[in-house]
Amino acid sequence: MIVPDILPTNEDIAHHYDALDAFYREFWGEHVHHGLWLRRGESTETAVMNLIDRVAETARIGPGSVVCDVGCGYGATGRYLAEMYEARVTGLTVSKVQFIHAVRQNRDPDNLIYKLRDWRENELPAGHFDAVIAIESLAHMADKPGFFKEAYRVLRPGGRLVVAAWLTTEAPRKWQSRLFLTPICREGRLPGLGSAAEYGAMMAEAGFDVSGTEDLSRRVRRTWTICARRVLWHLLRHPRYMHFLFDRLNRDRHFVRLFPLIRMAYAVGGFRYGIIEAQKTAD
Repeated sequence: MIVPDILPTNEDIAHHYDALDAFYREFWGEHVHHGLWLRRGESTETAVMNLIDRVAETARIGPGSVVCDVGCGYGATGRYLAEMYEARVTGLTVSKVQFIHAVRQNRDPDNLIYKLRDWRENELPAGHFDAVIAIESLAHMADKPGFFKEAYRVLRPGGRLVVAAWLTTEAPRKWQSRLFLTPICREGRLPGLGSAAEYGAMMAEAGFDVSGTEDLSRRVRRTWTICARRVLWHLLRHPRYMHFLFDRLNRDRHFVRLFPLIRMAYAVGGFRYGIIEAQKTAD
């Protein structure tokens, strides 16, 4: 497990997303996660939806499925699942700005609920959900074993957990950790970053039957090349972006370092991306 020298708090993580709200949405849109390119010529928008579809299919989400989206961001994934899969979704985020946006965009309050709430204190009923999904939110969890224990608690027997996760390679080298993985944790406000095997072991310890991991690194890493180009374009054309970067009072101004860091970390093999699936054993 890669752990930064200074651990971010939940308040740090919330502030990061609140402060960078406009940047994230302008660079990438409401779906703040990787795209998954399956065919040549696919647009960024299609790639982003491909990832949600892969998660939904792995979680076996369908009409009437009761789903918890942990780290729901702007609520776009929940809206997509409610509309395209006819699921009933509860989304949680610690970002007030993201929560307000999600609620404002919600046109289906009967099947779509958003909560401004920490997953560690989610107050959700036990045995309630058919599926728990976490798209790139696990890395922000300080207590990762606790995350899996809570997922197990809120799932019904036979329910499925699907995590689309930022990962390290198994046993990363010291130079990979020093030059890339530790700085990614620091600039991305990540309390820790683990490998697929480490997370699988935590799932099993929580009681899950772990099905396995699908490594999607080659099909998603293009995300960061596109983001880096968009960042550069905005910096050249919009003075407010440059002002943001050089404002020493802004503690999140170095977030742009993430774009080249992650792209290079993919290139040298230290950084991976995968979907891990597990099932709550029947009681």
